[in-house]
Amino acid sequence: MTEETITEILPPIRHWPALDLNGVDFDPVLTELMREGPLTRIQLPNGEGWAWLVTRYEDVRMVTNDPRFSREAVMDQPEVTRLAPHFIPARGAVGFLDPPDHTRLRRSVAAAFTARGVERVREKSRRLLDELVDELVQDGPPADLTATVLTPFPIAVICELMGVPAADRQKMHTWTQLILSSSHGASVSERARNEMGAYFSDLVGLREGSTGEDVASLLGAAVGRGEVTLQEAVGLAVLLQIGGEAVTNNSGQMFYLLLTRPDLADRLRAEPDIRPRAIDELLRYIPHRNAVGLSRIALEDVGIRGMRIRAGDAVYVSYLSANRDPDVFPYPDTIDFSRSPNPHVSFGFGPHYCPGGMLARMESELLVDALLDRLPDLRLAVPAEQVPFRKGALIRGPEALPVAW
Repeated sequence: MTEETITEILPPIRHWPALDLNGVDFDPVLTELMREGPLTRIQLPNGEGWAWLVTRYEDVRMVTNDPRFSREAVMDQPEVTRLAPHFIPARGAVGFLDPPDHTRLRRSVAAAFTARGVERVREKSRRLLDELVDELVQDGPPADLTATVLTPFPIAVICELMGVPAADRQKMHTWTQLILSSSHGASVSERARNEMGAYFSDLVGLREGSTGEDVASLLGAAVGRGEVTLQEAVGLAVLLQIGGEAVTNNSGQMFYLLLTRPDLADRLRAEPDIRPRAIDELLRYIPHRNAVGLSRIALEDVGIRGMRIRAGDAVYVSYLSANRDPDVFPYPDTIDFSRSPNPHVSFGFGPHYCPGGMLARMESELLVDALLDRLPDLRLAVPAEQVPFRKGALIRGPEALPVAW
């Protein structure tokens, strides 16, 4: 539909409550919103007013890559309807920057997240994982896979990449959990974010002029050269550190899926060559988060699918619904390990594409290799419906994954 045929009839506003969903069930509210049309209007549990929701794959990619939709402008409209109960972005944080500042800041750490940067930590990561699986086997079943492997492994890997000493890993994990949980209240989350920020301020500050390849060293060097401010560097470090733990929830959902669908796990054991492609399909399929993430603000009137989005309107995109768009992914609700091409947007799209996408893939591959090959009889130790999933969290995943072998 062209912009000339724009309708002024607005779709109804749909209330989207914060659901605590178990397993890998797709959000039923999002399913309804997808059915209602490519653009709908939503009201989330917190904030004020309503926002547009974009659900189709092509539209999601357009909005996330179009400078007419700004993340920075959200700072001036903190009352925008949202899932999170509190809104505590730091001005200048990379998640709320637009190019060219966003590009400049991301460039300072890009080397750590390239294929070469990720390969730099692969062997150390493999050894760390082998040690965790050794301990798991030694202690014997039953065990909680989340506590024994899926939580400590991503923490160790992101700390290694960030240049955080091993002795501080637990501190980082505690702060991250407090920042990501919506059940402790705004002041607890804000204090945890400030404490993590103070930690990185010291760490990065000590590394001005560094030639190290870890993120803290790259940021320290960029601050030393005057390319980024210490405040910008700290905001980016906090975001990357928190993001590194997303692998715990993604891999938790992945293994929940493999253990409740043993045919899929058997196929991955029998055909190890298809694992990288299979992991991409699992990443497309699993529902990474609840509802939607950060909004954008339209800087001018924009026509999408015959609807006029007015300057100042808030717009959300759903990567989950984009990954289920039947025009791009035939039979989207089916897990198909031979799906090719598979241009999923699980790591986002456009300037705010997740810098850790390659690192997350590497960790997923190592986890699948280690757990499927070393534990050929790995299975759930409780019925699938008894696996506890996170409540009151922005990111979805099992709280515990009881297994035996």
